[in-house]
Amino acid sequence: MRQILLAMLMLIGSAETAMAQGEPLIPLHEKPRALPEISFADSEGATVSLRNWKGKLVLLNIWATWCVPCREEMPTLDKVQKELGSDSFEVVALSIDRAGIKVVEEFYREINIRNLRVFVDDSGAAARDLKVFGLPATLLIDTKGQELGRLIGATEWDSPEMISFIKSTISQQMKGGQK
Repeated sequence: MRQILLAMLMLIGSAETAMAQGEPLIPLHEKPRALPEISFADSEGATVSLRNWKGKLVLLNIWATWCVPCREEMPTLDKVQKELGSDSFEVVALSIDRAGIKVVEEFYREINIRNLRVFVDDSGAAARDLKVFGLPATLLIDTKGQELGRLIGATEWDSPEMISFIKSTISQQMKGGQK
């Protein structure tokens, strides 16, 4: 447990250092990467996949209600969705809670999440297929469904710098370019 906490602190520290040095707030790949087909359930229990968001820039956040850093960053993701959510952009918060949809809905009510839709993969297959080895994990996915970059660890998604970065990426994606 101690090693996990130390690793998480190192990730958070490296994100803060990157921001201070003017590096991208989400580590970007040299070129977009293909993603495996993944599927998960929406709040009604219907199966959805990343194809449902083709044509939109997606911030896919993989999290769980039992993950303390995840719980702390959820309100900031909710604010980003409220401010930037549109036909061009969406925050997709994908819970990997094995207890399913009800526990996520209860958590959303508990901390007043109003702008994020409920998505759950209670099998954990999506995280495995995406090679996510720590929580929270956030993938920036372009309009073609390719991964532009990923951030492992919590961050302040609603910071002015992050909002500006996401707006710039949305604009670039809508013009057909890659970030």
